[in-house]
Amino acid sequence: MPDVFRDRLLGQRPAGPPPPPVAGPSRFQPRRIRSIEYTGVTEAFLSELVLKALYLRGQATAYDLVETIKLPFYGVVEDLLRDLTNQELCFISRGDSMSPLSYSYSITANGQTRATEVANRNAYVGPAPVPLEEYCQAVAVQALESVHVSEDDMKAAFRNMAIDQEIFGQLGPAINSARSMFLFGPPGNGKTAIAETLVRMQGGAVYVPHAVAVGSEVVRVYDPVHHLPVSRELSGDHDDPRWILTKRPVVTVGGELTLPMLDLIYNDHAKFYEAPFQFKANNGAFFIDDFGRQQVSPHDLLNRWIVPLEKRIDFLTLRTGQKIEVPFDTLVMFSTNLEPRDLVDEAFLRRIRYKIEIKSPTPAQFKEIFQRVCAAKGIKYDDAVVDYLPNEKYSALDVHPRAVHPRDLLEQVVDYSSYRQIEPMLTRETMDISCHNYFVHL
Repeated sequence: MPDVFRDRLLGQRPAGPPPPPVAGPSRFQPRRIRSIEYTGVTEAFLSELVLKALYLRGQATAYDLVETIKLPFYGVVEDLLRDLTNQELCFISRGDSMSPLSYSYSITANGQTRATEVANRNAYVGPAPVPLEEYCQAVAVQALESVHVSEDDMKAAFRNMAIDQEIFGQLGPAINSARSMFLFGPPGNGKTAIAETLVRMQGGAVYVPHAVAVGSEVVRVYDPVHHLPVSRELSGDHDDPRWILTKRPVVTVGGELTLPMLDLIYNDHAKFYEAPFQFKANNGAFFIDDFGRQQVSPHDLLNRWIVPLEKRIDFLTLRTGQKIEVPFDTLVMFSTNLEPRDLVDEAFLRRIRYKIEIKSPTPAQFKEIFQRVCAAKGIKYDDAVVDYLPNEKYSALDVHPRAVHPRDLLEQVVDYSSYRQIEPMLTRETMDISCHNYFVHL
């Protein structure tokens, strides 16, 4: 086993009282775990976690248990296993190696009974949680306010998109505000693409815990769908694998969003909680697409956001009815095809920092988009054919130019040409065919 990996796995033996968590001005840094006290959770909780992990396996090596709960052997897991052995809840079933990590432990009948009792209260088995207080500190240190983009950054990010200069001038300050924005306008003009580009510009990496402890309750936070890990080499010199260094999270929801999804989700079978979307989006972005199409009314949904948007904190409810206060550090972006004033009142709009209308492209922008898509698809551009669309074809169909039309119509051309086994070309004939397939004829 490489020395560096072994040292990280085993940890260090206890040496003196635990220092406060390390937190610099630029980013949070998980502290090295030297003893049970350093974890911030109780010894009883960790003992039960090890016992449940052992119960699931029946037999496991110390290495397996270290990997499961993500805590070092020396100073933590070693002490927990010794205590469980002394209580006759488990025993060493094989220990013929010089390495204590390879010792196999088996659960006793008493251990099985105790593990079942514990699981009836909380069946969570996995990486040990970090205290809620430490999580709040991590969010504060890694806050979005530290992210700044310049005009040059914006130009580089949007170099492949044709965007009106007025809109372009609004988007930069909006992302630097780290607050909230409302993107609205007709469908098909790139609101989603603009939002996705903005969130990618946040850049950087943040530490996210596998789970958070709220007293004896566990809230699972890490979600591989929304939290994309970066390489271990970039995560710094720390010995607390309960934290994962990930790209700033981007959480996207659409019409499936309901009010219950914005509170702690309790699993009746597993007896622990799943963090809601906005919790997982801390230090990143929360994008609500197709706003107004959700299964809950816009008024009720937006009322849920008033306090978090203004105070930068959120209140979540445990199954006991207890309210807990958690950070709300996320760039919230609403995107809608509907008129904002038909969805929300003035009081809510006042709390949205930036209201940005994404308009339909001008004739010049429409041509620019066509040119770019033609170049990307290897199709010769023809200015006369593009003029034909809005001037003649669109008026006959009673439709208006949208930024998405060049891409979608030219994809139809590629499909048609592939079927006919001919070279794709931008002509009136191919546009007539594409429009016939693409637009609804009423």
